[in-house]
Amino acid sequence: MPEPIALCFSGGKDSCLALQELRRQGRFEVVELVTTVTDAFDRVSMHGVRRVLLREQADSIGLPLTEVVVPPEPSNVVYEREMGKAFGRLSARGIRRVAFGDLFLEDLREYRVRQLEESGLECEFPIWHSPTDELARTFIRDGFRALTVCVNPAVLPVSFAGRAFDDAFLADLPAGVDPCGENGEFHTFVFDGPIFDRPIAVALGEVTERDGFGFCDLLPADRPVSAEAAAP
Repeated sequence: MPEPIALCFSGGKDSCLALQELRRQGRFEVVELVTTVTDAFDRVSMHGVRRVLLREQADSIGLPLTEVVVPPEPSNVVYEREMGKAFGRLSARGIRRVAFGDLFLEDLREYRVRQLEESGLECEFPIWHSPTDELARTFIRDGFRALTVCVNPAVLPVSFAGRAFDDAFLADLPAGVDPCGENGEFHTFVFDGPIFDRPIAVALGEVTERDGFGFCDLLPADRPVSAEAAAP
């Protein structure tokens, strides 16, 4: 019988690929999604996606969602305290492992391992060390659809915010930018794909710059954004 596992879920492509890989392997049954939400903005931390869209993702995936609420720019003490509470609740329910969609940042992996050990949990990294160029194209080939919701203007023009994550997006990336944005170059919102029962209907909103990042606001809509609307 597969072992129950929770997945730290940002709503972006890497966490969706991690969920798909966990299901493909068959060793684990993903029983819960865990996402950090910034209370003052009512949005997914770092990605800036509205909470209502996160909840629609979880509903379409068919998994319960735990929202770990933190203030804007929380200190490490506050962040670790709130995450520790969530991990403690998982442990109390008999869940012993939490999965992450990290790819190759060793210091981040070590941090997660230490953090979970304090709650008596272990980490899983189902897509660890997957070549990011291949992973990006696998994501597209498998029928996932995503929009770029956050970019780091230091390495990627703000004009990439709001673009569809597709072959044209990958071809236009400047040299040195990781195809999966693993160094924080960009973040995505996945609104369709094989892990979803139905697409998430969104519309492109305003593109703004704040706190050193460029964000494209996504709005709930009657139907999913078209490929043409998300083209550069």
